[in-house]
Amino acid sequence: MNEKLINKENLPKHIAIIMDGNGRWAKSKGKLRIFGHENGTKSVREVVEASAEIGIENLTLYAFSTENWKRPKLEVDTLMKLLVSSLRKELHTLVDNDIRLNAIGKLDALPEKAHQELLEVIQKTRNNKRMTLTLALSYGSREEIKNAVKQLASKVKNNLMSLDDIDDTVINKHLYTHDLPDVDLLIRTSGEHRISNFLLWQIAYAELYFTEVLWPDFKKEHLFQAIENYQNRERRFGKTSEQLN
Repeated sequence: MNEKLINKENLPKHIAIIMDGNGRWAKSKGKLRIFGHENGTKSVREVVEASAEIGIENLTLYAFSTENWKRPKLEVDTLMKLLVSSLRKELHTLVDNDIRLNAIGKLDALPEKAHQELLEVIQKTRNNKRMTLTLALSYGSREEIKNAVKQLASKVKNNLMSLDDIDDTVINKHLYTHDLPDVDLLIRTSGEHRISNFLLWQIAYAELYFTEVLWPDFKKEHLFQAIENYQNRERRFGKTSEQLN
C-alpha cells in the first residue's frame, strides 16, 4: 500500500484501534503469550509514527481492558512491566515526533510503578502538538458511561443543572474522552468482529474496519489500507446520498 494513494484532505481526525491477536500470534510460533505482547509493541511504534507522519491528529489504542485483569496473574504482571519499559523506551520517540501522550480508564487501578511512569510521560509530552496518542488502560466503556451518568445524576440532584441541560455535548464533557473528537475510524485486528466494550458512545458514527492480520504483523501498510478503505466509503450520518450531494 502506497502512502501516496491516501487523500491527505480526507483523513480521519480520530482513529481507534483494538490491538488483537498477540496471544494467537505467539501460539502459532510455539511461544508463550507474552512473546506476542512484546512483539506487539513494535507494531505500536510503527503505527504511531506512521499516523503522525501522514497527519492523523488523534490515535487511541485499546491497550488493556477492565476485563483483562481476569487473565492469569503472570500474564497481567508481565504486561504491566512491559508497559513501564515501553513508556521509558518510547519517550524519546514521542518527543522527537511531537506526540502528546494521553490515557483513559481507571488509571488508579494500575500498579503504582506503571501509574507513576505513565503520569511522568504524560507530563513530559503535555505541550506536544502534532498528534495526541491515547492509551486506553484498565478501560471499559460501560464503566465510563456509568460514571458519567452518576456525575450527571448527582448534579441534577444537587440542583447544579436541570434534566433539560443534558444533551450530547454535556454527556461528552463527562466522559474520559472529553477533550477528544468522536472516532471516525475503528480498526480491529485478528479477524474478530466485536467492539469489546471499547468507546461505545464515541464510535456511534465511526466506520468499522476489520482485518484478519494479527496485531504483531500489523504494519503501516495495513494502516494505510484501512485509511484508503475509509476514504472510499460514503459517510451519511443518517442522511441520504442525495442530501450529501
